Amino acid sequence: MDDRREPPKPAVRASDRDRDGALRVLAAALAEGRLEPHEHEIRSERALRARTADDLAVLTADLPAPAPTRSEQDRRDLSDWLAEWRYWLGGAVIMSGIWAAHSAQKGELTHYWPVTPLGVWAAVLIAIAIWPRDTDRRDEGNNS
Repeated sequence: MDDRREPPKPAVRASDRDRDGALRVLAAALAEGRLEPHEHEIRSERALRARTADDLAVLTADLPAPAPTRSEQDRRDLSDWLAEWRYWLGGAVIMSGIWAAHSAQKGELTHYWPVTPLGVWAAVLIAIAIWPRDTDRRDEGNNS
């Protein structure tokens, strides 16, 4: 008989934030009709009494995570957009370095060619920021 089992991992204690997250999932499931009011009440009471993260996971394991709210999605979009600008800056540094090395090799300042790709890239990022989003259409695609 092989008795080389891993020792059980200690249960991680649930925080108030963990309990609130589970309650949000349960509330969304109730609103979507995935849970009956009675079952929601039972699971919510158990979530409030949960001591470990495993206790909470059992209560929400059969439910999908709720869709992000508009403000959460806006924060995520802004974060992604700012990350794109950081990539743009990195590209600007690299291309400018290549241009500078080429100019130094020639012994004179040559045409600053990075302006074209950086300008196009910046124009796309600005267009993304000001172009209106069709959120109704995006939501319809998720429901199909």
